[in-house]
This record gives sequence, structure tokens and C-alpha cells, in this order.
Amino acid sequence: MSLGEYERHCDSINSDFGSESSGRGGPRAGPSLGAEQEELHYAPIRILGRGAFGEATLYRRTEDDSLVVWKEVDLTRLSEKERRDALNEIVILALLQHDNIIAYYNHFMDNTTLLIELEYCNGGNLYDKILRQKDKLFEEEMVVWYLFQIASAVSCIHRAGILHRDIKTLNIFLTKANLIKLGDYGLAKKLNSEYSMAETLVGTPYYMSPELCQGVKYNFKSDIWAVGCVVFELLTLKRTFDATNPLNLCVKIVQGNRAMEVDSSVYSLELIQMVHSCLDQDPEKRPTADELLEHVLLSKRRREMEEKVTLLNGPTKRPRSSTVSETPIAVVTSRTSEVYVWGGGKSTPQKLDVIKSGCSARQVCAGNTHFAVVTVEKELYTWVNMQGGTKLHGQLGHGDKASYRQPKRVEKLQGKAIHQVSCGDDFTVCITDEGQMYAFGSDYYGCMGVDKAFGSEVLDPLQLDFFLSNPVEQVSCGDNHVAVLTRNREVYSWGCGEYGRLGLDSEEDHYTPQKVDVPKTLNIVSVQCGCDGTFLLTQTGKVLACGLNEFNKLGLNQCTSGIINHDTYYEVPYTTSLTLAKQLSFYKIRTIAPGKTHTASIDERGRLLTFGSNKCGQLGVGDYKKHLGINLLGGPLGGKQVIRVSCGDEFTIAATDDNHIFAWGNGGNGRLAMTPTERAHGSDICTSWPRPIFGSLHHVPDLSCRGWHTILIVEKVLNSKTIRSNSSGLSIGTVAQSSTTGGGEEEENERESETPDPSGGFRGTMEADRGMGGWISATEAMGDSNADSSSCPGWLRKELENAEFIPMPDSPFPMSTDSSEPEKETLPYQEFQGLKVASDAPAEFNKPKTEPQQICSAPALPCVEGKAVSPAAACVCSTLQTEVERLQGLVLQCLADQQKLQQETSRLSAQVQRFCRGTEGMQQLQAHSKGTQTAKEEMETDPKTDLDSDSWCLLGTDSCRSSL
Repeated sequence: MSLGEYERHCDSINSDFGSESSGRGGPRAGPSLGAEQEELHYAPIRILGRGAFGEATLYRRTEDDSLVVWKEVDLTRLSEKERRDALNEIVILALLQHDNIIAYYNHFMDNTTLLIELEYCNGGNLYDKILRQKDKLFEEEMVVWYLFQIASAVSCIHRAGILHRDIKTLNIFLTKANLIKLGDYGLAKKLNSEYSMAETLVGTPYYMSPELCQGVKYNFKSDIWAVGCVVFELLTLKRTFDATNPLNLCVKIVQGNRAMEVDSSVYSLELIQMVHSCLDQDPEKRPTADELLEHVLLSKRRREMEEKVTLLNGPTKRPRSSTVSETPIAVVTSRTSEVYVWGGGKSTPQKLDVIKSGCSARQVCAGNTHFAVVTVEKELYTWVNMQGGTKLHGQLGHGDKASYRQPKRVEKLQGKAIHQVSCGDDFTVCITDEGQMYAFGSDYYGCMGVDKAFGSEVLDPLQLDFFLSNPVEQVSCGDNHVAVLTRNREVYSWGCGEYGRLGLDSEEDHYTPQKVDVPKTLNIVSVQCGCDGTFLLTQTGKVLACGLNEFNKLGLNQCTSGIINHDTYYEVPYTTSLTLAKQLSFYKIRTIAPGKTHTASIDERGRLLTFGSNKCGQLGVGDYKKHLGINLLGGPLGGKQVIRVSCGDEFTIAATDDNHIFAWGNGGNGRLAMTPTERAHGSDICTSWPRPIFGSLHHVPDLSCRGWHTILIVEKVLNSKTIRSNSSGLSIGTVAQSSTTGGGEEEENERESETPDPSGGFRGTMEADRGMGGWISATEAMGDSNADSSSCPGWLRKELENAEFIPMPDSPFPMSTDSSEPEKETLPYQEFQGLKVASDAPAEFNKPKTEPQQICSAPALPCVEGKAVSPAAACVCSTLQTEVERLQGLVLQCLADQQKLQQETSRLSAQVQRFCRGTEGMQQLQAHSKGTQTAKEEMETDPKTDLDSDSWCLLGTDSCRSSL
């Protein structure tokens, strides 16, 4: 990487590390807001861990409901080198894009805290995974799967010329689907070629290579050694080398005295030899990452494993921020998230203390006998909701038939990332992020989908092999049947077939998934099961239905008008095939919620429609009469946008976008959460108008009703903070053209001096050459002869003093000024000092250069501190000096023009104030209005920046403006 490229990278992030890290400077202006910036909304969930300089916090990004990690770094506690390490990690993460590498999404600045947004791995790390084995060895197939992913990640970073230098089990992260993610690049270093060497003692002692322990130069093969240590640990569940102190550890590593050997009776000879080759004492004999992938043990399954990695990475993969000009704004909203349940005789909403804070819910579902919740970290909780006396059939998935009254995590699904859950009458079905399906509970009607092969009751989650090659997108359960939508938009159903609820043109029961015949012209986006019917929703907002149409709850009945005031009502009692609900075709339906006797739906405009039985006022139309068609709700819901709705047994609950929750219908048995004063005349009170409940404003992310039970998630905003990234946008567009560097390796105990500049911002690294991406200090611009006029920043000079000498095979160290080359060597510090501009000629330094200096025309080599430097360095020195002097002249001229403009503005402002003090002043102001307007136009067209805010006020005080 060339010096110019490195400095531009540093400047892009030092703009983040700037004013906020200095307590003496005022707030620095953020990026230009000429173009509308994207807002990204985040909600904090819990702290994942704490380090020496900050925290790692789990956030939910509300735009796509994804989980991300914010790595928080307190810059005030960092030395200059540690800041560069943080910079280094951002640059490298942004440079790398691979399915087995932690993804970088963005970074923000919050006062003195750097926030790096990274991909979240919900399966912990490989260190914890090994500990959980408890001396039970991994199967060879799993070790090979891990080895392939680790080698793929290392191959990617090595192809980018990056040496990780800290590969260890703690830095290898996992998803619950056993997808490997290599992370933590704070110590990574850019090498210019595979022959380049580094010579700094870094990394974790247990995984250090022999060359690192001996303090000699090392290269990419040092990472391969660490890979060998990790895989050896997978095979033995013990550290490869272990000792009581670092010195003994280094001795054992250099001598090759491993703690134990791999059990050859468990693992194949090919795998053992492969690991031993990575642990060869001679770096030259170790394989490269690409050679590991070409090994027969991996190559024969490479295509299969690559496809598996892509498949597993699909559900959580999302794009990063795009370009520099589109730096997003982060809006962090802290809120309470609580789950409430009521019904079944309990009319007062009960808050579940188990589902809160770090275990907050993202999806809820109610069954006739039980509840289920999926948390933000994709774990499943279940418990009973009945008053007592009902027999269980294993629908809780805990391996028994016990009645757990409080939410209990389904331990048998540990390691599975649950995406969605649906409850039937006495069974449960859930799907994972990978689209695999699990079912448990009663199999009386074949709802397990396994042809009753495991008996009438399944107590533990049972995976449906039918969908192994056809991942499921969404699932919905009726009382005794199941319907799913796969990712390729196919619909399958099984279970009880009475009234044709399966949509298979028959009333037969089916014990295995059956494909539903859907017209190819229709793109199905959602399936929803009622107790004895099924709805399919298309992308265009059309609704298809099958099953029992009692009370017209499927919306299939038709009413036609005759010629002479005669209406004909055509009833459809039930249908065994999917039928278009024509009365709903007038609306573009986005959500449909079937209940036992009626159905509610939301159209694209947020309006609520109801149809079906109205015996208890559950349609919400203000009466208890029979309504034949579709009802568009007004009244209390008129003008409101409904975002959530669910129907239970003769009641409806809906939530609006202005954070109100409404309920109506049958209020008996606690259905409507009525207080004792509201149900003074008995428990069977009904209301036919939507009635607000909960009494305060709550947002409802999810809601579910079944029978007489209700469960919902309510959130209340505590505070909100907007973080405007003042980065120049270290984004993919910037980094893809650049590489990175690890900087110097010696600890620095002193920080750069923090000098406030005239604009109130943090001075950071002042540079004389604006082409290098820096700034010119005020003292330099005004011609201070004592100012440091070097184009090399101070921290980089210190870095170069301690920099290692990296020899290239058969290549000298030319200093090229062509920045288009992707990789360049830096000069040794002795030659680099030739770039320093002499500071002992203030007169020439301050006046503009009138004659261009010829490049490479020096008759003799210049002498710096008594040492001759190369002609290339002399050329660069002359070129930089010429450019510095030219830019300083421009700055001097700009400062002079700015001073004149401020004086003129002050004079005009004072004149305006004087003219506004009376009638005479008014007349004089009118006489001078033409001249004032001309001056204002000149100021608006003058491209000067950083003017005093008062300079723009040409109309004086408020009283003056009002008199005009």
C-alpha cells in the first residue's frame, strides 16, 4: 500500500476520531446533508460482553428485524496505536467479503465512542463449543466441516494479502446452524506479497508459531500453524501446547512437544496427517490455505460444502451500506419489551417476567391449550394456558406431559435458530432460519407429517425430513391441520381434511405433506389456517380460501342484485378446493386473521375489514345483526391505520399505528381484558364497537388470539438518540480500491497533541499537502516559520522509526508517485526523511511560487542530516515542496478574502441597525436596499467557508425585521 493510500484511509477514519476525542474543541460539523440520508433504526437488546476499552452490545435492526453487534470502543482510553488498531479492524473488515468471515456493515461515532456494526453469530464461539462437548469427541464429519470453513476464510484473507495473526478458538464464531465466522482483525496486518515477512510478537501464546516464539520473521504460514492448533484442539478437545508459564509454553512450541496425540482409532489417517502438516516446525513445509482446500479430504466434498455454506448464510445475509455519499444515520431507540396474556378466566393482562430484557420476544402464538414465544435470539419457549384439568399430549416439546405454568425454553431445540412457531389444538410446529421444520404433540390427525411413524404422541421436537431439500418459508396451524409455504412458493398441507380445509379437492385426512394445486399465475406470499379452513394470500392482495364457510367466515358467499329490486344471496357452505374470495377482490389485502366464527383482514391502506358471524358484535360494526358481506370498519377505528389484528372465539383485538390497542366482541371469560367495573352486569357482557384497552400508548410488534386466550408483545419507547456518522464514509466503495496496514507494532504511551483549529474541530493530524487528504493548520497557513511543514504526519513518522524492514525478492525500494498501483513498498525511515520539507527558510516558505520547479533536475543528491538520499526521494521532495508552497499561497489569499468579507458584512449590519431606529432610518434603509441586495448576492456566490453565523444576518434584529 502506498503512503498516499494509507494516509487517505487514516483521514477517512480520523475524521471520526477527531473533534469528539478532544474535550477542548467545539462540535464539528457533520457531513453535508444536501442529499437525504438513510435512517437505520436500532433497538438495544443486551450486552454480550465487556472488554478493556468498551462493550459488545446486541441490537435489533428494525428495518429487517435482523440482529447485529455494535462493538463499542471508548476512544478517550486508547493510545494512538490502539486507535490505529481500531481503524485497522474497520478497514480490513470492510475489505473482506466472505460467507465465513464476520461481516462489517457500518461504523458510527457517538461523542467519544466508536461504534462498529458487525454481523451477529448466535451460536457463540468455537472455544465454548469445545467446552460443551465435555470430553465427547466430535465426529470426523463435523471436524472436516469446520476445517473446510476455517480454511476457506483464511484463504480469503490471505488472497487479500492480509495476515490475521490472532486465529484462535475464541475468535472463530458460530451460528446455531454450525456456520463458521472468522472474526477479530484488530491485530491483522497487510503484507504486500506471499514472500513478505513480519517480525512482531503478537497473537495469543497458545497458538503462536515457532517462528513467532523465536522472534524471527514470519509470514502467512504463521496463520496456517494457528489453524493446525485449532483443528488439533477440535480432535482432542485439549490445547495443542500447554504449560504453566509463557516461557515453558514457547519452549514446547519450538520443540514440538504437543500436549497429547490424536486418537487414530477415531479419526482417519488423512485427517491426522493433514493437521500434522499444518504443525510442521518448518514454515516452508506447511501447506497454504488453498492447498488445504485442494486436499482430497476436502476437495471431494468441496462443492457440496460450498453450497451448504451459501444456503446457511442466506437467511441472515444482508447488504452493507453502499457508498460514501449515502452515509446512513443511526437512530437508537431504547424501549421496554413485555409480553402480556389474558383470557381463560383472567381478565387482567398478566405480564410474563421470564420474557423480558435480554430474552425479549419477537413472535408469539396462542393455541387452544398452550402458548409459544420465539425470542429475538431465536429460542423457543412454551407453556400451558388452560385453567386446569386438560390432558397434555407433548405439545410443549419438553419431553414429557407436565403442565408447565411458566414459559420454559425447549431445550431439545438448543442450537437451532427458530424463525417462526405456530400452535394447533394440541400440537406445535416451528421452522428454523434454514427452513427446516420441527413438530411435536398429538399426531391423532397426522399433523406431525410423518405418517404416524412415531406413535400418537411425540414428546420431543421431531424434524420433518420431507422438507430437507425444500426449505419452508412460513407455517400456519389450524386446530387439526397444517399448511406451509416453501421458499420456492409452493404450498403443502396435511392433517384433518374435513370440509376440504386442506385444499386437495377432497375431505380425506393426510398424514404426510401434500402439494396443493395453485395456479401458476398466482404468487403466494402467505398461508393462514383457521380452525377448519385455510386462506392463501397472493402478492397482488387477492385471497383464496377453502374449508368450512359457516357464517361466511371465508368470505365466499355472493350477493347479486336483480332487475326489479330483488337480491339473490348465494351461499357456499364449504369448498374442498381453493376458491377466490370475490368480495375481497375490491381491496388489496395484506394481512388476514381467521377466527372460529369470523375473520378480519387489513388492506394495503391500513383499513380493517371483517366478515362472518356477528352474534356477539365481533365484527365491530356497532350492532349484533347479521351482516352478509364485507364490513369496512369506521367508528373508533375511522381514520386510523391498523397494523395488527387477530380473531379469537367471538372476539377481535387490533393494534393501530398510533399505538392504541382495541378489543370488541364477547367479553366473557376474560376475553376482552375488562375490569370489574366494566363488566358490572355479569361475565357475558359484549361490546360491538372497538373499545380501547391497556390505558396507555403501546406499540404491538406481534399479537395472537385463539379460543378465549390472547397473547401479545407490547413495547414502549423510553428514549431515542440519533447518531449521525461524521465519517467520510469508510464504505465498500472506498475500501475496495485500497488495502490496509497494521501500522507499527510498538506500544506508544504518548498521544498526538490535540490542538483546536479555527473551526472548533479537533486538529488531528495536520498535513501541509491537501492532496494527501489532510488539513493545513492555522499557524502554517499564516506563515509560522516554526510550524512543522512536513507532509508526513507525526504519528506516521514515529511509526516509521519503529517499522520493520520488509525485503522483497529481487526488488529494490523505489518510491513511486503513481498511486494507481495496488501494492507498494514504503521507504526505510532514513530515506523517508528525505520527504521532510526544510523548515529553516520562512521567507520562501510563505511566498507563492511563481516559477515551476523542474522534476528530477537536481544536479546532485540532496543531503539530509549529513546523509545523501536517493534521486527518487529528492524528486519527490521537490515536488511536494512546490505543491505545499502553492497551496499555502492559496490559503493565504482565501484568509485575506474572508477577512475582508467579514469586515464588509459587519459594516453593513451596523448600518442596517442604525437605519432601523426611526422613520428616517427606514427611508435610508429603502434607499440602500439595492446596494444591500447586491452585497448579499456577492456573499452567496462567494465560495468562502466557515463564515461567522452573524455574517448572514442582513436584516438586523427581530424588531427591525418586523418594522420592515
